[in-house]
Order: sequence, then structure tokens, then C-alpha cells
Amino acid sequence: MRILYYNWVDYLDDENRGGGVTQYQRNVLKELDRQDGIKATFLSSGISYDLLRRVPRWEQMRHGPAQDRHRRYEIVNSGVLSPAHHSFGQASQLRDDATLRALHDFIDATGPYDVVHFNNLEGLPVQALDLKSIWPDTRVILSLHNYYPFCPQVNLWHQERETCTDFDQGRTCVHCLPHTHNAQQLKLANGLAYHLKSAGLRPGSTAFEALFRPTIKVGRRVAMGLKLLRRGGKPLPKPGRLAPLSAPDGTPFAARRAQMVQMINDHCDRVLCVSDAVGHIAERFGVRRDLLKTSYIGTAEADCFTRTRPKPSLLQSDGTFSMAYLGYMRRDKGFFFLLEALESLPEPLAKRIRLVVAARDIKDGTLERLSDLGARLGGLSYADGYTHDGLDDLLKNVDLGVIPVLWNDNLPQVAIEMHARHIPLLTSDLGGAQELAHCPQMVFRAGDVEAFHARLRAILSGQIDLAAYWAGARAPVSMPQHLDELRAVYAGSEPVSDPIPAAMP
Repeated sequence: MRILYYNWVDYLDDENRGGGVTQYQRNVLKELDRQDGIKATFLSSGISYDLLRRVPRWEQMRHGPAQDRHRRYEIVNSGVLSPAHHSFGQASQLRDDATLRALHDFIDATGPYDVVHFNNLEGLPVQALDLKSIWPDTRVILSLHNYYPFCPQVNLWHQERETCTDFDQGRTCVHCLPHTHNAQQLKLANGLAYHLKSAGLRPGSTAFEALFRPTIKVGRRVAMGLKLLRRGGKPLPKPGRLAPLSAPDGTPFAARRAQMVQMINDHCDRVLCVSDAVGHIAERFGVRRDLLKTSYIGTAEADCFTRTRPKPSLLQSDGTFSMAYLGYMRRDKGFFFLLEALESLPEPLAKRIRLVVAARDIKDGTLERLSDLGARLGGLSYADGYTHDGLDDLLKNVDLGVIPVLWNDNLPQVAIEMHARHIPLLTSDLGGAQELAHCPQMVFRAGDVEAFHARLRAILSGQIDLAAYWAGARAPVSMPQHLDELRAVYAGSEPVSDPIPAAMP
């Protein structure tokens, strides 16, 4: 079986872009290398650009690690910049014939493939899904690791401050991003980076930074100067003169969502959702139910589930517990909600909670705020980020993990990491983390401080039945198990079942 995998960024990217999807792609290919009968190829697009020539083309990967160069390819000069923010809502996300020709030329030269598995659509026009008109025997699989087909911002997270529940026929999208990017400047920056990397200079190295940063700084100043010059020729409106302001036109964004969904429905054999929550959202936005299948991603953390055991109680003998937050100091991840909720928790309760935080310092004063919070708690420990190798030591005294996300986080990796070590999770009701245990007693309404406090009170009063919690918990999926499932999907032989179970009450 010959499989082509696609994601917008290379799975061995020097800059570690792509987050959990990149790690997942690495794990899949590593596991496939242990199996017979499969030849896997990988393609990325939307990052590398020539400085002068701009016709889309494909090539074998010329930069980054030497590992796996025989199967790593990229499209250079894609008409669709990636990640999605860089080409926010642009028409090229739907149609770009030159990029499509480069993709077809690549498949002609390196294929044909039995399966093309898109782990993302960023970096390509959605036309790319229509492969069967040329290769009718190719199975087309799309994994939904985010909400890009329905949301040009990707995460259904409006103006970087709140979850988006209604795009108001596209009008909400018009002013969604606090800052929009200049596509031409991005292509020039990406072009410079591409040529430096292709010359053997690795991002982060002294030589790369010495050439890249000053050049980009000068380029930005020139671009700003030209913008001011162009603006200087326009007369300023006279003070006090009324002028009509047009309402935002959401038509292009509404059309974008409709066309994305139509292309998925018309051309995909399967749409894999990384949690039931993702499947419910996809169905709500119009993806055919018979295409959808929940496929929890495999993880190397699965072995932790067999070598660890649940604690008998959430509480220590003195009536206290330790709670861990892992990940990022970001609003969408619920970090600042967590601070607010603990700052307003009555002090007698707060003194019974020890907080463990492992998140990179964003150097905006948040660490000082966290330190002040520590004075109200029973204890506070902080790590400036974490590595997978250090997780066992970091979590050895933790009784509870908290996943307070404010957006529909598909299935946070940090939730899997703690769950796999038999650490119970207190989660918001958004996203897929709550599916790991299916325990309503350990779920609170996202962004609701009082609801969060109520769950903490229940924990501190011993109301949570851990035996029932773990009886309903889902064991993490190992990579071999996940690959068995993928192979069945690729062969079209997976058992017929309800693809997305009903949502939790």
C-alpha cells in the first residue's frame, strides 16, 4: 500500500511548528516504518518561497534534518500561505489552479497512491480534495485536528478572547483577527528563510539569525515607509463631516464555509475526528454524518496507563490535594481563567490546594501574578515549560489535572499525558478532554468561575467517587492500535458503527 500524508509543515521542521499534529505525524511514520507492506511519502506546502520566481513547483526537501529526505517533499511558492492566519479567508484557500497543478504534477511523478491522507488543508486550495477525477481508485482521507474548513481562524476563537458560537453568516469573521498579515511581506520573509535554510543555515544558528533578523527588520521599515507614502497622497477627512459606514460583508466567509463543506462531502471517503466533540461540530456545520468517524490519535504515552495505578482518593490524609496545569499561558487554554478563579476562591478552601504549573513564562508580568496567587494557596510550584522525558518526575505528587479550556480544544495533548498516568482530570465542557473519563461530576461550564468553585468544593468535601471515575474512563490508544485502525480505514474495511456517539449530558 502506498500512502501520501499531507500537512502544512514538515514533520521534521527545524522550528517545531505545527504543534501536536506534527508530533502525531512523526509518530505515525515511525510506527509505519516498523510494519511491512506500506510505503509512506510526506508532502508539505505554504511555507517555502522563491525570492523572484513565484510559479508553484514541488521538490524533494532541501533543508532541515537529513533524516528521511527520500520521502519528504514540499510545494514551493504555494498560492496559499500557511498557517491559516497568514492567508486568512483568502480566495486562494478555495481555488488556486497553479498550486493545484503543482500538486497533480507531484502525484504524477511520485505516485500513484492508494491513499492520500490530509492531516490538514492549510497550505493548499480545497480543490486538492478532488483527486478521484484523475485517480479514481485513490482513497481520500481527511483528519480534523482543527476547525480550518469551517473557521478561517482555525480554532473558532473570536478576536483572541472568546469562543465563537455564531459566525452571523460570515459577518463575525470580518473583524476576527486583531492583526492581519501582509501576504507579500510574509512571502519575502519565507523566501529569505527558505534560501538560507537551503544553503545549510539552520534556524536558531548564529549565522541564520545574523542574516535573517536584520534583513527582515529593514524590509518591514521599507514596507511601512511605502505604506505611509501611499497614504500621504490621500486627503484627510474634515473634522465633523459625517460619512456612512458600511456594514461588514460576511458573504465571502459564508461562501468559504459552504464550499469547504461541499468539497469534503463530495470528495472524501472518510473524515476522521480526533474526538467526539469535533465530530459533533463538523456535523453541525454540514459534514455528512456517514463520512464522520471518531479516531482518537495514538500516543506513546499509552504504556503509562499499564504501568501506573489510580490513587484511592483525590485527597491526601490532611484533606488537601495537588492540582497541575500544563501547557501554555494563554487565554484560550483557560490559564487566565484559572488564575481568576483561584484568586477569588475563599481562602480556607484555597489553602487546601497546592498548584503545580508547567508553562513557559510569557514575560508580561503573569509570573508575578502567579507568585502573588501562591500566597493564597497551600503551595505553588512552577516550571518554565516541560519535556516529555520529565513528565513522570513533574507529576509524581499530583492528585488532579485541570483542563480549563475556553475554546473547543479538539483533544489536548496535556490531557492525554496526565490521564495516561492515572491522574483524574477536572475539565471544562468544551472540547474533547472530558471524553477521556466521561464523568459529569468532573466537568464544569467553560469560563464559569462559580461552576469551577462548585467542583472544587465537591472534591474537597470528598464527593468524587474515583472508582466510578476510572470505571468509565477510556484507555489511551497506543500507536500500534491506532495504526491498525488507520489501515482498516485505508482499506475501507473498518466496521460499520455509529461514528459519533451522542454528546455528554
